[in-house]
Amino acid sequence: MGSPYSIDHGSNWRRRAVEDWLWGLDLVSPGVRERIVTAWVSAWVSSPHEALEDMVFTPGTPSYPLMAHVNEVTRAGLDLARRAEADWGAAFDRDLLLPILILHDVDKPLLYLRDGHTALYHELPHGVVGAMLLKDLGFPHLVVSTVATHAGNAPFHGRTPEAHVLHYADLFAADHALRRMGRTPFYLRRGG
Repeated sequence: MGSPYSIDHGSNWRRRAVEDWLWGLDLVSPGVRERIVTAWVSAWVSSPHEALEDMVFTPGTPSYPLMAHVNEVTRAGLDLARRAEADWGAAFDRDLLLPILILHDVDKPLLYLRDGHTALYHELPHGVVGAMLLKDLGFPHLVVSTVATHAGNAPFHGRTPEAHVLHYADLFAADHALRRMGRTPFYLRRGG
């Protein structure tokens, strides 16, 4: 098997669609913004999905699209970062934190179908393919490693303030999705 994705630097209607969708792009430097958009366009072009709206948060959840989840995580993450700065004295570089939040699920279009999984899902765990893509695009190690290890079932998780913020923002948004679909949120589950 070749690479699970191809990098797409082209300027086209997909770039505009991604730029219109993603919340927070105006909060990062132009170079980081360009790489974020390229990452999402590359994942989209390499996926079986025709439209951004076809990408799901997880299989069987068409009422909560990936687009909604990513923006919810980004907004919640910035709110948590503000609290961590005020309460803990933590300092965050927006050109590191925002890509982590916006790109944490960049590999889901390559792994998830509306009602199932792609073949790639059975080869590499969620987070790893996204991290590979981000490394190829030149993102800093902190962004790559945090995306690689953020999934709940990852064997270990990052220990940085950015990883902490992503973890709780992601769970917050995931619990919202589960509640909206009438499923048990993570915070109410026992034993994993």
